[in-house]
Amino acid sequence: MAHQGEFEQFPFMSFDDDFDEDEFIVPESEDVILELPLIPLLDTVVFPHMVAPLFVGREHSLKALDEALEGDRTVLLVAQKEPVEEDFPSSMLYGIGTEAVVGRVLRMPDGSTSMLVQGQRRLRISEFLQEQPHFRARVVPLYEEEPEDEEDSLATEALMRAVLALFEKTVKFSRNLPDDAYVAALNIEDPGALADFIASTVPFPVEKRQTILEAIAPMERLQKMAIFLAQELDVLELENKIHTEVQKEVDRSQREYFLREQMKAIQRELGQEDPLSQEVNELREKIAARTMPPAVVKKAEEELSRLALMNIAAPEVSVIRTYLDWLIALPWTERTEDCLDLIEAAQVLERNHYGLPKVKERILEFMAVRKLAPEKMKSPILCFIGPPGVGKTSLGRSIAEALGRKFVRISLGGVHDEAEIRGHRRTYIGALPGRILQTMRQAATVNPVFMMDEVDKIGSDFRGDPSAALLEVLDPELNNEFSDHYLEVSYDLSGVLFITTGNLVDPIPPALRDRMELIELPGYTEDEKLEIARRFLVPKQLEQNGLTPELLHLTEAALRQMIRIYTYEAGVRNLERSIGSICRKMARAIAEGRHPHRTVGPRALHRYLGPPRFAYGKIEAEDQVGVATGVAVTDAGGDIMSVEVNVMEGKGNLTLTGQLGDVMQESAQAALTYARSNAAQLGIEVKRFEQLDIHIHIPEGAVPKDGPSAGISIASALISALTQRPVRRDVVLTGEITLRGRILPIGGVKEKALATHRAGIRNLLMPKKNEPDLEEIPRNVLRHLDITLVDRMEEVLPIVLGGGERPPLDTRKGKGGM
Repeated sequence: MAHQGEFEQFPFMSFDDDFDEDEFIVPESEDVILELPLIPLLDTVVFPHMVAPLFVGREHSLKALDEALEGDRTVLLVAQKEPVEEDFPSSMLYGIGTEAVVGRVLRMPDGSTSMLVQGQRRLRISEFLQEQPHFRARVVPLYEEEPEDEEDSLATEALMRAVLALFEKTVKFSRNLPDDAYVAALNIEDPGALADFIASTVPFPVEKRQTILEAIAPMERLQKMAIFLAQELDVLELENKIHTEVQKEVDRSQREYFLREQMKAIQRELGQEDPLSQEVNELREKIAARTMPPAVVKKAEEELSRLALMNIAAPEVSVIRTYLDWLIALPWTERTEDCLDLIEAAQVLERNHYGLPKVKERILEFMAVRKLAPEKMKSPILCFIGPPGVGKTSLGRSIAEALGRKFVRISLGGVHDEAEIRGHRRTYIGALPGRILQTMRQAATVNPVFMMDEVDKIGSDFRGDPSAALLEVLDPELNNEFSDHYLEVSYDLSGVLFITTGNLVDPIPPALRDRMELIELPGYTEDEKLEIARRFLVPKQLEQNGLTPELLHLTEAALRQMIRIYTYEAGVRNLERSIGSICRKMARAIAEGRHPHRTVGPRALHRYLGPPRFAYGKIEAEDQVGVATGVAVTDAGGDIMSVEVNVMEGKGNLTLTGQLGDVMQESAQAALTYARSNAAQLGIEVKRFEQLDIHIHIPEGAVPKDGPSAGISIASALISALTQRPVRRDVVLTGEITLRGRILPIGGVKEKALATHRAGIRNLLMPKKNEPDLEEIPRNVLRHLDITLVDRMEEVLPIVLGGGERPPLDTRKGKGGM
């Protein structure tokens, strides 16, 4: 291997420099074709009239050197096109090289050889004679052309001056070129030699040096050198500018640090270091240690500068100090890595919750997209809607566990003040950020699972509307710059997975509802409650009460009996309380030294829980005139209700009782109008309406009721009372009625089907337009229901009104199990 050493150690020299000329024996040669041994050069080019040290280490290069030393010590030096160490063809060598005379040769301890060479003239390779065991080539000398006239001489002189001016600036800006390099160049009179000297001095790439070597005409060589020097000078000037700016910033920071330390030392010597200065220094160190956005850092430094100039007794000191504490404590860049193992996440969700397939599927979809496109996906805003006790909050904890994120929650129930969300401005005494940022500080990461409970119970008054403030929080397009009145700088909430919960959809403002993805969590069926009790509730209560499965065993029949007659709910909260009550009584008996029977069956429930609180199923004992069975959606999921109608002698008045809302009252009016307009077909005398007072009542008067879905229940009970035909007790009715007897679709089909099944009633009559909603009903419930789909009231009356043999429900379009 042959390469040039570093400039500081091995500078190029001309023959005018101080070196021993006896080391070189310059051969006499005529303008003939020569045959010379060839030494390839790595990362360097040797120019004519220059002296350079080279190291030779490759086997073929050493053999070429040996041949030169055995002859007239002349060798051909050619640069390689690519820095390949061994075994490369002659095509990887440039076509023009330099004839050189080998001077001093030293064998080095590492096996390489150091030699000093002097370039002679440019040579063009006409033919390669051999490549092994070393390169040998036939070459032709190349000669420079002299200026022909005075005009060419003037152009050459001008170009030399321009090149020297560029070289002077390059030496000035470069930290690797010595100042005497320009002095040496200034004393070179030959234009070609000047270009060669500068090319060998400035650290140009091999390609540029070879370009200079291959330029035979001095003017062409100088022109290329002027271009290369201008490019190098641009880079050096930019590098020097950047270095100067960085050095100024470092010097300023060091100067401030030095003066600050001097001030501290002087204050310590004088015993005058006040607590405020000490606290300012501590805050400055904390701000420097935190990674915060530039706008936040600027705001913190401004407030810190104000604090440093204040008197410690000033009232605003504590305000600024608290503000800076909040800026430092909030998470700005800290985040947890998402666990994107979908199989493990599915196992976590299944282990912590039974059922709820839609929610689990949505979370796994989010994780899948997060895994495939982490930078493009925005966090969804989920809203879990369902009755109390179905596990909405605990499901949020499971989602956080599955994702590997931290879980935080706030309750929005009863919040009336907008400042609870956005915070108070610092002009108020005792101002603090809103609950959003307070909870983010508690989370300590920018990407937690953030649950907002009871979003449907937000109120508004003269203090503002908190739901309007939540519009910015729960909008993926806006929450990356959430504005808190206290913070005064934007905060990024785009990494947060927000989950809201509520019992009903209607109370949520439409604008807020539009920003959230609604996921309904309906009430559990009896079988689902039984499975949840076995998997989760019983083991949890046993552990909390210090019991083991060996000390207490609740049979499946006992759990089913508790579900039917001791609890009546859509969720499992009261069921868990009942199981806990049995566990506590068993724990007391064991602690007192008694030995109760460890197995608790249905008969033992009376001893532990008292008499049954609910009747299993609300079906009437017999068919009655003027009494129809309806179903409504409540906070508990769904519930069976009776509609009672009585007629008496009077003046045609209509009385409605049972805390009926405006919509339900209008449904009763529509049912009455339908009965009067179709009196002839129904077998009712028209004049009877003017002679009777009609009273419609829905029991449980303390509970407000509203909605149009009781229309056909009221109409059936009303027509039953007017015609004295009993209503079938084993049919549940739901649907909105129009003045002409059309039946319109209703909501809450799943909840109403579950309530019918829970009440032990098999027959459910509902609008035909709700047929697509049957897919939401669990299959195990659907198998136990006979669902009849109807379009008009004329189809309903033959089914529900008795007075003879009951017709079979053969008019249904849908049936359980479909």
